[in-house]
Amino acid sequence: MAKIRPSKGAPYARILGVGGYRPTRVVPNEVILEKIDSSDEWIRSRSGIETRHWAGPEETVAAMSVEAAGKAIADAGISAEQVGAVVVSTVSHFKQTPAVATEIADKLGTDKAAAFDISAGCAGFGYGLTLAKGMVVEGSAEYVLVIGVERLSDLTDLEDRATAFLFGDGAGAVVVGPSQEPAIGPTVWGSEGDKAETIKQTVAWDRFRIGDVSELPLDSEGNVKFPAITQEGQAVFRWAVFEMAKVAQQALDAAGISPDDLDVFIPHQANVRIIDSMVKTLKLPEHVTVARDIRTTGNTSAASIPLAMERLLATGEAKSGDTALVIGFGAGLVYAATVVTLP
Repeated sequence: MAKIRPSKGAPYARILGVGGYRPTRVVPNEVILEKIDSSDEWIRSRSGIETRHWAGPEETVAAMSVEAAGKAIADAGISAEQVGAVVVSTVSHFKQTPAVATEIADKLGTDKAAAFDISAGCAGFGYGLTLAKGMVVEGSAEYVLVIGVERLSDLTDLEDRATAFLFGDGAGAVVVGPSQEPAIGPTVWGSEGDKAETIKQTVAWDRFRIGDVSELPLDSEGNVKFPAITQEGQAVFRWAVFEMAKVAQQALDAAGISPDDLDVFIPHQANVRIIDSMVKTLKLPEHVTVARDIRTTGNTSAASIPLAMERLLATGEAKSGDTALVIGFGAGLVYAATVVTLP
């Protein structure tokens, strides 16, 4: 029997560079209030959001990704030709095929890098990071580009009081490459599909086939609504606060890290109240820097963790070499948490 030669990769993997892109249009709460019965004070108190970014016609999923990825590649000190794989997490690329990752890989100038999309909602960055770590250690790619990107303004029902104020657009990217010491801890991830209905798309795409538009939701002017993201806010809040704090602690335990060892906490930017509750439950010391990028960026789903990471490093609130706990959670319901060394 022939023996298969074993793979040879790096002993460990690490994040080598990070980049982000936020669309040029900044949207304050006042714009959201044009369509819903609410107030700026209510939105801020319930979510912490003051502004968010919405993409223009030219700021496509691919275009935003190329901008963020170019910065991450430069930050990592490598060339695009060295990228062996491109992993893109998104729920707002509306072509079922081909994967937008292939377009991004080409526009960046990679040398025929492997490229594929994943759909893991707000946990997508953590899923992509885990896949990238495996590729680097296994040896199928020396450098892997992980991108989280969303145009959630395309999937927002501006007449839905529960969600209209939540979502923003943007792209965040990291380069994962070889390391001589552990710099990405074990991932604690999973799904709870019995709760899938708590965050979902309002209408399936196939309902828009010709002749099958009966009973579709209508807007205030009687027009058929485009599919949007909807959620059961209280159920999601309770799940995130109580269950995700447990997952975050499991990730710390798996990495052999205590809360006192942490420098930075970068949770998915879903809601400031969720973030604050997790900080309290985890009993994080005051010296730990906590990302609250949601205030000016909104909830950008798969892009939220890398965007928050990029901003913390750019502002000096976090520094290279810091130990950070990252956790994403969302539609599915899915989750992923790990401890990383910041680039």
